[in-house]
Amino acid sequence: MPHLQDRSEKLTAKVPEAPVRVDTTEEVVAKTPAKVCGMGHRMKRKEDPRFIQGKGRYVDDVKLPGMLYMDIVRSPYAHAKILKIDSSEALKIPGVVAVITGQDLKAAGNLHYMPTLMSDTQPVLPIDKVLYYAQEVCAVIATDRYIAADACEKVLVDYEPLQPVIDPHEALKDQILVREDKEKKTNHVWHWSAGDKAATDAVFAKAAHVVKEKIYIPRIHVCSIETCGMVASWDKAREHMQIYMTSQAPHAHRTVFALVSGLPEHKIQIISPDIGGGFGGKVPVYPGYVVCAVASLVTGKPIKWIEDRSENLQADSFARDYHIEAELAADASGKLTGLRVRTISDCGVADAAANPSKFPAGLYSICTGSYPLLAADIQVDGVYTNKPPGGVAYRCSFRVTEAVHMIERMVDIMAHDLKRDPAEFRFANFIGADQFPYKSCTGWVYDSGNYAAALDKAMKMIDYAGLRKEQAEKRAKGQLMGIGISSFTEVVGAGPAADFDILGIKMFDSAEIRIHPTGKAIARLGTKSQGQGHETTYAQIIAEELGLPALDVQIEEGDTDTAPYGLGTYASRSTPTSGAAAAMAARKIRAKAKKIAAYLLEVGEGDLEWNIDRFQVKGSPDQAKTIQEIAFAAYTNHPPDLEAGLEATDYYNPPNLTFPFGSYICVVDIDSGTGAIHVRRFVAVDDCGNIINPLIVEGQIEGGLTMGLAPALFEEIVYDENGQNLTGTMADYLLPTAVESPKWELGKTITPSPHHPFGAKGVGESPTVGAPPAIANAVVDALWHLGVRHLDIPITPHKVWKALREHGVRD
Repeated sequence: MPHLQDRSEKLTAKVPEAPVRVDTTEEVVAKTPAKVCGMGHRMKRKEDPRFIQGKGRYVDDVKLPGMLYMDIVRSPYAHAKILKIDSSEALKIPGVVAVITGQDLKAAGNLHYMPTLMSDTQPVLPIDKVLYYAQEVCAVIATDRYIAADACEKVLVDYEPLQPVIDPHEALKDQILVREDKEKKTNHVWHWSAGDKAATDAVFAKAAHVVKEKIYIPRIHVCSIETCGMVASWDKAREHMQIYMTSQAPHAHRTVFALVSGLPEHKIQIISPDIGGGFGGKVPVYPGYVVCAVASLVTGKPIKWIEDRSENLQADSFARDYHIEAELAADASGKLTGLRVRTISDCGVADAAANPSKFPAGLYSICTGSYPLLAADIQVDGVYTNKPPGGVAYRCSFRVTEAVHMIERMVDIMAHDLKRDPAEFRFANFIGADQFPYKSCTGWVYDSGNYAAALDKAMKMIDYAGLRKEQAEKRAKGQLMGIGISSFTEVVGAGPAADFDILGIKMFDSAEIRIHPTGKAIARLGTKSQGQGHETTYAQIIAEELGLPALDVQIEEGDTDTAPYGLGTYASRSTPTSGAAAAMAARKIRAKAKKIAAYLLEVGEGDLEWNIDRFQVKGSPDQAKTIQEIAFAAYTNHPPDLEAGLEATDYYNPPNLTFPFGSYICVVDIDSGTGAIHVRRFVAVDDCGNIINPLIVEGQIEGGLTMGLAPALFEEIVYDENGQNLTGTMADYLLPTAVESPKWELGKTITPSPHHPFGAKGVGESPTVGAPPAIANAVVDALWHLGVRHLDIPITPHKVWKALREHGVRD
C-alpha cells in the first residue's frame, strides 16, 4: 500500500486590502423583541424538553424488524501473527448466524482494508496479524446481543505473539515494523513543516535569551457518555442501504462508505439521530462501522452494533499523544522573537485523524499563539506504533490544544527565567489590538483580537495583585500557592475551500430554509449537533435575519436524504460555516420577500426598509407587510413574473477562519505532604465574537473547562511495554466529577469577526484548549522557587510529591 507524502504547509489567506477595524465591547445586545428571540437572547434550549423527559432517540433506541446483533472478538495482544481462527464452537450456539473474518471481507471485494480520512489505510479485520491491543479480529452475528457476546468467547484464535513497539522514538529506529503492508518499510509516516527555518535560525542567532523544554501531551480519550454504534439495514429489493450511526459528519461518512463498498452513493442513507457527546471521537470511520454494514449486506438483515464502555476506551476515539521539544527566543528587552519546535506525533497503526487533507499535523502551526514572533520553524513527524489509531481532534480544532499548551507553557517559562511577572510579560508581548487583521509568521491571518482587554478583565475579576501578595505571604510560611495564566488564540471554522478539504471534498457548509404559507419554517443544515444546542442557536440566527419567532423555526440535521451536503460538526465549525450559511440563505429569502412586499404595497423596492420582522414604506411605517404576510403571499399572491414559494439554500465558503481567544487565570493550593492539588479559583474570560445565545455559550464554556481540567490533572491512556492498555476501564481512567471541579467564574469580551456574516467566531472548544496550560502554569508557579521548571500533564499528586521530594521538600 502507498505511503503518505511529506508536506510543507503553505496557506493562501491574505490580509484584506481594506481591513475592517472592530471595537471590543463587553455587553451582549439583543436587537429583536423577546417574542422573536433572535441573537443575544438567553433562550432555553428547544431540544431539552425531550432529553429531560428521556425522549431522546439514540442509535441504540433504533429497533427494526428482524434485527440481528453484532459483537466483536478483539485481540489480547498488541502485536501477533494470526495462525488460525476457529469459529466452529461459536457457530454451534443457538442463535448464532455468522462469524465474519478478514478473509470473508477480502472475498467480498477487498473490504478487509479501508481508507482513513487522512488518505492512509487501516485494517478493518486483519488476516495475517494483529497490530494493537483490542483490535477487531472477527465479528459474531446473532439473534441477541448477549448470545453474540457469549459466542465471542467461543471463537478460538491461535496467535503467535510478536514484539510490539510502543514508544514512537523507538519506532523511528525501524527495528520492529508496524505496517509491513506499506511500500516503504519504515514506521515514519510523514514529515510536515511550517514557517521559515532559515529566518528562524537567524532570529535565534541574535537572541539574548532562549528557553528550551520537552513537553509530552499524552494520549487521552474523549469518553462520550454514548459509545460508538450503528444499525445497518440493507434492503435487497430496493438495493438501498439505510444506516443509523453515531456520526458527527453523516455526509462525509456516506461518501466514505460509497468509496469502500462500491455501492452508489444515492443508494446509501445515513441518519445520525441524537448523539450523546462526540468531541471529535465520532468523526473518524472505525472498523466496527464497516463490519456492521458488510454484515447487513451479507445476511440481508438489519444489524445492530453498540460498543461497550471498555471497548470504546481500548479501541478507538483517542487524541493527543504529542512529544514536543520547543525553544523560544527573546531579545535583550524580553521581546519574544522566535520559536523552534520539533514534534513526534504518535499515530498508532494508522494516520486516521480527521484533519483537513493538507494538514497532517492539523492546525498546529497556530502555535505562535497571541504573540507577534518574527519567525518560527515548526516540524512534525508522524510515526506508526502498536497502538490503536489516534489523532482525534478532541474538543479542539485539529491539534490547536497541543499548540496552545506548548506556547503558553514556554511563555511562562521565559517569564520566570527573566524574573518577570507572567501577566506583565504577556502584556509586553501581545499582538496589539491595532495590528488586526494580523498575519502571523506561519501564515495565519488573525481576523480580530484584543488580548490585553481579555487579560485585564480576568485580572480584575480575580484580584490578581491581591493574589500575588497572598502568595508571597504564604510562601514565607512554607505554603505552596500558584497562579497560572493562559492567554490563548484558537483557530476555528474550517474552512476556506482553497486550503481545507477532507478526501478532496471542500470544507464548505450548508443551510436550506423553507418558509411555509402560514409563516412557520423548517431549516436543514449540513452539520450535526452532539449537544451544542443547534436546534436553538440556528433558529435564533434565522429569527434574527427574518423576524420569524425562533420557536416557529424547526431545525433538522443528520439525515443525508434530506439535509444539504455538509462536512459536519467538529473543530468549532458549526457557527462559523453552517451558521453563516443559515444567515446567507435567510438573506436570500429576505431579498425575495422584499420583491413580494413591494408588489403587495404597490411601491418600488427602493421605497422599502426592513424593520425586525417586516418591510415598511420609508417614512410611513404603518404601511408594512410582516414576514408571515409575505410568506402567505408567496404561495397565493406573488408577482406574476416571480416564482412561487419562499425558500433558499446556501453553501457557504468562508473567506477565512475565525480566531476566538481568551485569558484564563487559575489559582491552586498544593499540599506539600501529599502533593494533592486544589484548584481554588478559576476565572475564564472568553471572546467568541458576537454571541447568539449567552446561556448556551456559558454552558459550553463550563463544560469545556471541566474537559480542560480533566487532562490537566486526571486523564491519561497508559500502555505497558507489551502494549496492554492499563487504563481501559473507568476504574483506571480518571474523569473529574462535580466534587473535583471548581466553581467556574466566567467573563467575556466581544470582538466580532469582520468577515463573518454576523460577526461570530465559535466557542465550544476554546475552554478545553485554554484551561490545561492555565492549570499547569499555576502548579509550576507554586513550585518554581523550589527549582521545579516543568511537569507534564496530567499533573497528579504523585508527580508533585515526587518533584517536591527531589527538590528537598519533606513533610
